[in-house]
Parts: sequence; structure tokens; C-alpha cells
Amino acid sequence: MSLVYVCPLSRVEQVVAQSGADSLVSLLSPSHQPPRVAAIAPERHLMLGLSDIVAPLEGHVLPQPGHVASLIEFFLRWERARPLVVHCYAGVSRSPAAAFIGLCALDVAPEIEIAKKLRRLSPSATPNKRLVALADSKLSRQGRMMAAIDSIGRGADCFEGEVFCMETA
Repeated sequence: MSLVYVCPLSRVEQVVAQSGADSLVSLLSPSHQPPRVAAIAPERHLMLGLSDIVAPLEGHVLPQPGHVASLIEFFLRWERARPLVVHCYAGVSRSPAAAFIGLCALDVAPEIEIAKKLRRLSPSATPNKRLVALADSKLSRQGRMMAAIDSIGRGADCFEGEVFCMETA
């Protein structure tokens, strides 16, 4: 069994240290410099510069198919011997979406079960629908990923999400 931790930027170093993670995914706006975590080798740190938006907005980077392809490839290359940490700025939208996408790509469970578990573990998670829609298309899920995320609804309002962990089995 392997673990995927989801957290906000403010907790990355702590979560990596406490979990013993050897892989890291950073999803931050291009204006934010992802942290360089000494415990993570550079080749095990995927940095995606994208904004937390679902439609084009001047001055922001809309998630693109290439971002999702890189994310999926990273999860599929992950050796799963040690945990993987995924973070964005608040740990509410981009990182929960990325964890959901990664677990779907790894086929750990049906999409709806992954989404329900995501909601149980994180009442505030509101996965970025643009990222999920792009992954649904890339993984040929015929709308099942989007339907699963739609079924859990918007998460509770918060300033920053709590750290949570999902198993890959």
C-alpha cells in the first residue's frame, strides 16, 4: 500500500518530513516559486505552473492538457515504495484534483469511490474542475471522473485545507 498526502504550501516541508515521502507534486501559479525540499530529489519533484481557474483569465495560466499529461505520467512513474506529497497554495482545489487524477490513473478504485473517499477525508476539498475534465478526457473515462467530482459537491469554505492522506492499495 502506498500513500498520497495532500496539503497546502504552508505544510509541505512538515508533511514530507513526517511522511518520509520521496516524491512531490507542486501546483502553483507561475508567480509562486515552489519550495525546494531537500528530502526530495529534483527528478522526483514535478512542478506545474498553473492558476487555480477553470476558464481563461488575463494574467493567469489556465490548466492545459500538457499539465495533466505531465501529472499523469508522474504518477504512473512513481515507484510507490514511499509516499508522494501533492500540494498547491491552499490545499483545497488544485492539489485535491491532482490526487484524484493520480489515483484514477493508477486505477486504485472506481472514480466515484475515490471521490467519496476524498470528500470523507477532506470536507473542504473542491477539486479544480478544469483539471478533472482534462484528465477525464486524457484517461478516456467518458465523463465518469467529472460525474464523481460533481457528486461530492463543493467543499466547506476555509482559508486553507487540512492535510489528508489517501491510499493507493
